[in-house]
Amino acid sequence: LIAAFAGFTMNNTLGWTAVALFALIFIGVARLHGRVKTSLRRHEIWRQIKRTHIARMRLDWDKIPAPSVTDYPEGHPFALDLDLAGERSVHHLLDTAISRGGSARLLDWLLATVPDLEKIQHRQALVRELIPLSAFREKLTLVASMASAKDGGIKGRFDGLRLLRWLEQGGDKTAQLRQALTVLGGLSAVNIVLIALFQFAGIPPLFIGTLAVYALYSAFQWNTLGGLFDDALRLQAELNRLQAVLDYLEHYPYGKNVLLRTLCAPFLEDAARPSRQLGRVGRTLAAASLQRNPVLWITVNLIVPWDVFFAYQLERNKQDLAAVLPRWLDALHELEALIALATFAYLNPAHVFPVITSGAGLKITSAGHPLIVAESKVSNDFALNNVGEAVIITGSNMSGKSSFLRTLGVNLQLAYAGGVVDATDFEAGLFRVFACIRVSDSVVDGFSYFYAEVRRLKALLNALKEDNPYPLFFLIDEIFRGTNNRERLIGSRAYIRALVGGNGMGLISTHDLELVKLADEMAQITNDHFKEEVIDGRMVFDYRLRSGPSPTTNALKIMQLEGLPIDDVNPASD
Repeated sequence: LIAAFAGFTMNNTLGWTAVALFALIFIGVARLHGRVKTSLRRHEIWRQIKRTHIARMRLDWDKIPAPSVTDYPEGHPFALDLDLAGERSVHHLLDTAISRGGSARLLDWLLATVPDLEKIQHRQALVRELIPLSAFREKLTLVASMASAKDGGIKGRFDGLRLLRWLEQGGDKTAQLRQALTVLGGLSAVNIVLIALFQFAGIPPLFIGTLAVYALYSAFQWNTLGGLFDDALRLQAELNRLQAVLDYLEHYPYGKNVLLRTLCAPFLEDAARPSRQLGRVGRTLAAASLQRNPVLWITVNLIVPWDVFFAYQLERNKQDLAAVLPRWLDALHELEALIALATFAYLNPAHVFPVITSGAGLKITSAGHPLIVAESKVSNDFALNNVGEAVIITGSNMSGKSSFLRTLGVNLQLAYAGGVVDATDFEAGLFRVFACIRVSDSVVDGFSYFYAEVRRLKALLNALKEDNPYPLFFLIDEIFRGTNNRERLIGSRAYIRALVGGNGMGLISTHDLELVKLADEMAQITNDHFKEEVIDGRMVFDYRLRSGPSPTTNALKIMQLEGLPIDDVNPASD
């Protein structure tokens, strides 16, 4: 401004030269500033991605984004028992999805009640291909986050289902809009001609009448137009994020990653490339956003049927998009779930891919629980070879029985999802998993804890008796804990006898040492246990699984160590 002012004091040529020169410099600096801001934003998002990875490795839950999908069917056979869904769950730990649909797809895999060997092997192959592609995985997250920041820092994951509902609602208005466009286009042309004749040929202002008809007809169409644009403009941010993500996948150099290229094929078809389809929708919505400038909007629409034209274009765009968007979203959600499994494997290089066979049996070496921090984790070996067998796990309170049951169940479901497992060697057949570990009563429904447990165990027994090609793998913790000792023992014996020899295998943990005698009666039952020691007045657990029944109990020891009154007990012996 100073240079221009100085130039104009000398002569106009010098002044305009200064204006042009410094305008170009200003534009260049502004563009550079924009690039620097974008680079800083990209770098900060990248750092956040890395910080989140570290949090997942350390199980620092406060720094791991909460899952966007946590719902699972009521009465699910193991979702709650195995901590697979919800806050601080396996799904929470693995969920790197950028969309709600991707998060839901991952949860569906983790909660699948019937394994599919072909799908498991196909997912394993894709996950293996994705593990070394850390830049590809992280840049996909980066692109989605950058698009979100560009749209004002929208929080949360985008929801493709909202876009599908938008495409389905309202019916086809193409014919109605085509008719309106024809009428208004004709009236607009007449208006322009009559205004020109009035201005330059001196004819009477006939355009006033035609303009009134044009305005009334336009107003009549507003109910249709307003709804179309309002819904679309509300979803513009979702469309922008989807376009950014799919554009990245469309132009990624897949090279030798054949399986990944095949999965992403819907984004690579020339006739339905996302950049073309979503680009047209974006341009249409950009034109429709003229509504945000009321003065300019009214002026333009008085001259030409701007809104009607772009509403017609939008309806055509929606029809084209409806034909391809479901396939795009399905492929994207599949890819996001696979990326979550691959990232989990990448962050836990000691985990292994399981060997899944069509037979029965389970053999694990050094099985650990992925939700236990490495410093506290104790791994155990375990094997169960034949359908119809059961293991009774005994041991003291807090000795590790419940955690071990969950360790087996969680790793089985990770294996069936197609991911790696927390073990050094893992071989399993195909099972339907059913757990009775975390049972809760219901004040609302009037269920006591014991009744809720009975219902759960009945559902497990019904599942065992189903005519199903896959045997049941059952996990029962503290069987019939909700009733008295005598009835618990009687009921537990009868229930275990009903389980053994059926179309299933599994583990039952208990405090009732009398139940270990079932192994003497039935060859299909074996006993394992966890133990503890009292050292310097403290309970010490090693969380190691050992063969045979537990030789000790610790309930009275714990009570006495915590200062509760206990009669005739020596905590050093027992």
